[in-house]
Amino acid sequence: MVSISSLFLRTARNFSKDGSKVSTLVPRTHGIGGFDEFKHSLLLARTFASSSRRNEINKVFPSAAEAIGDMKSGSTLLSGGFGLCGVPDTLINELEKNPHIKDLTCVSNNAGVDGGGLGKLLATGQVKKMIASYVGENKTFERKYLTGEIELELTPQGTLAERCRAGGAGIAAFFTPTAPGTWVQTGELPTKYNADGTVAQFSKPREVREFGGKAYVMEEAIKGDYAFVKAWKADPLGNVQFRYSGQNFNGAMARNATVTIVEAEEIVPVGGIDPASIHVPGIYVSRVIQSTAEKGIEKRVNAKGPEEAVSALGSGETANKRERIVRRAAKEFKDGMYANLGIGMPMLAPSFVDPSVEVQLQSENGILGLGPYPQKGEEDPDLINAGKETVTLNKGAAVFGSDESFGMIRSGRIDLTILGAMQVNMFGDLASWALPGKIKGMGGAMDLVSNPEKTKVVVTMEHTDRKGNPKILKQCAFPLTGRRCVSRIITELAVFDVDFKKGLTLVEHAEDVTVEEIKSKTEAPFNVSPNLKPMEL
Repeated sequence: MVSISSLFLRTARNFSKDGSKVSTLVPRTHGIGGFDEFKHSLLLARTFASSSRRNEINKVFPSAAEAIGDMKSGSTLLSGGFGLCGVPDTLINELEKNPHIKDLTCVSNNAGVDGGGLGKLLATGQVKKMIASYVGENKTFERKYLTGEIELELTPQGTLAERCRAGGAGIAAFFTPTAPGTWVQTGELPTKYNADGTVAQFSKPREVREFGGKAYVMEEAIKGDYAFVKAWKADPLGNVQFRYSGQNFNGAMARNATVTIVEAEEIVPVGGIDPASIHVPGIYVSRVIQSTAEKGIEKRVNAKGPEEAVSALGSGETANKRERIVRRAAKEFKDGMYANLGIGMPMLAPSFVDPSVEVQLQSENGILGLGPYPQKGEEDPDLINAGKETVTLNKGAAVFGSDESFGMIRSGRIDLTILGAMQVNMFGDLASWALPGKIKGMGGAMDLVSNPEKTKVVVTMEHTDRKGNPKILKQCAFPLTGRRCVSRIITELAVFDVDFKKGLTLVEHAEDVTVEEIKSKTEAPFNVSPNLKPMEL
């Protein structure tokens, strides 16, 4: 005879999420039970499923001061943002008011600008160490690093995004194709200077392994104690939605830290964000506050036609040289391509592309389908490109986080990248991010050249430097961005194709330039193509 109790449900386990015990019900297959247990189980089931019960979870804090109230000196702080876009300024401003919280290790793509973003914490002396990809135009950041006041762990932008993502995903380390043979891998990056400008400490060398005949660098994950995150919308459960390129590093960092604090422009009721629009589920978020800081724009740039693009290249002979380079670079775009453009001359090349050629432009801060610069008055602080310039989106564009953006790049989904350079050698080694005594950071360049087998890397640069010294060399004198990665070099004098084993071949020359003149201004030896022709413009 079957026991009545075997037809009932039993309590399988209890767990505590918000301080109350919740029971999960499963079919009873053995033991003794009765109607009391059955009714109790059904009551618990109804309680767990009710919206009124669920809405008792409330992660909203009344102020930034209360949200950071338990923060301690020596913490590792992850801070979202790219330039001034998507920066959690309300939380940073509150931390600035608490100078006793110091000796921080801050992890962010960059440190904002002087007087903005993390730049404020650098000024107050609360930062002991920065882990970043870019120093940029932040003079306080550069000065404090070069005089030994702070430590700096420069990290390629895509590697930084992935280290943060991995730290939140329970992955201790990973291998990346970014940066083999560079200072990042060999351990030659100065991480700390003495006050007199001499190097006090260098970075640690990275392990390198070969997979499928290609070199990969091992990088360890970053784990944060606190994460400051800027969102467009958040609800009391901690669910988060970002807006356009404001997503950048915010998503990866939100998923990482022990305590994630989100400042949101809008705090909406539970259900106020469509489930399909939630970028970070509430399980990752500890606290939510109302964002009160005004959003900033670092570089307001407006729409340019071809004539205006030319005016942006400078004046006189310099402008003539650069126009020739940009017009020739525009010929590299082919219909249906996915392309990524570096700052400077590469960003102006689309102005000269034939309208019949459709190209999808990708920006490593999280945009695919990048549109032109906006008309004056239509700038959006949540729409910027990798150069921190205001942009627009084309119809059909997609936005995403920096970690996904660099996944596209490293995996070779980008057909073409056009970059500036300081030097290129005869076998395609590229130097583009550091000069003696000056450190700007590599940003995303090392990642962009990490898969030259699938992504064609084109360099646009003037043939010689300001002193007339060649920039196409036998060996690069400056720190490398990548080895054996440049496929084509475009200057105002010539176009070279690069074979990673055989070297350079001159394939085009400017109409008023002879091969002998090109040789006189090029240190590296090169072959001349039997099909040498005038430069396409």
